[in-house]
Amino acid sequence: MNVLVLTGAGISAESGIPTFRGADGLWEGHSITDVATPEGFERDPKLVHRFYNLRRRRLLEPDIQPNDAHVALADFEAEHRRAGRGDFLIVTQNIDDLHVRAGSQNVLPMHGELLKARCMLTDEVFDWTTDLGVDTPYPTDPGNDRIRGCLRPHVVWFGEMPIGLDAIATAASRADVFLAIGTSGLVYPASGIVGQTDTLCRRIEINLDDTPASPAFDETIRGKATQCVPEVLSRLLRE
Repeated sequence: MNVLVLTGAGISAESGIPTFRGADGLWEGHSITDVATPEGFERDPKLVHRFYNLRRRRLLEPDIQPNDAHVALADFEAEHRRAGRGDFLIVTQNIDDLHVRAGSQNVLPMHGELLKARCMLTDEVFDWTTDLGVDTPYPTDPGNDRIRGCLRPHVVWFGEMPIGLDAIATAASRADVFLAIGTSGLVYPASGIVGQTDTLCRRIEINLDDTPASPAFDETIRGKATQCVPEVLSRLLRE
């Protein structure tokens, strides 16, 4: 049984991370075009760096931890792998590292990773846990002023190509079970993954509310991820 999981902001919201469209946190008061587009970064890199620095600091605060849904997915993956039951992949739209912290091994962050920085000249990616800025020294050549400030958040902005689309399409075509958790179904291409699955694939959606993609699923479960995900995964293991 090959299992493909897609997770969105709803799963991390229960760990205290503000959702993209919520009015309860760091996105409030910021236009998408200002902080989540290449044009916004080119126009005002200091603003964009400040915005993601705040998000990075928040992600690293001790109260931000994987929740029961993250842990249940990691435990399911471990049992699935131990039993040799097939492939397992988590594709996440989130830029946090909570799946990895929970113990998940096979995670594809299609929208990038907040705890990484990318060089705009070479596309080299570095682990990053401190602030970035327009004067940040290059990590492997800090004395070279010519490449000072050439790092950006390793985050896929609107208008940029998500990461791993070919691998995602392959996993979707081979999936026997597709599970979408806490995703709005509004952002393409993530919203189109369900349509890439085979007609025989069992499609399960877990979300607080209906989404535009809900009609494409065989099962639609309404509730919090921390409650519903462990129950659904436990049921899949028993079947």
